[in-house]
Amino acid sequence: MSFALLAAAPAGGGSSIPMLLPLLLIPVLYLVMIRPQQKRQKQWQEMLGSIKTGDKVTTSGGIRGIIMSIKDDVIVIRVAPDNIKLEVVKSAIASVTTQETSSGS
Repeated sequence: MSFALLAAAPAGGGSSIPMLLPLLLIPVLYLVMIRPQQKRQKQWQEMLGSIKTGDKVTTSGGIRGIIMSIKDDVIVIRVAPDNIKLEVVKSAIASVTTQETSSGS
């Protein structure tokens, strides 16, 4: 009879560790996944806020061009080789190379 009580005791005492595991994983997931994504989002927003006419941009679709004009949420870019003008949504800009940076290369 006492053997049955001793065998059941460790199972009941050990059940608190698996309950703490999800609570310990939440901060780890935040540091590994959520925080870096928030940093990338903030950098992207700052990049979009600092674009100006003459900057070379690459869209998320891979189109490269030079900014001709900026409206509210639309950017007009000139694409080589025929100097075609395209209207692109501002949120489609993936990267920016400023005119000063590219002229030094």
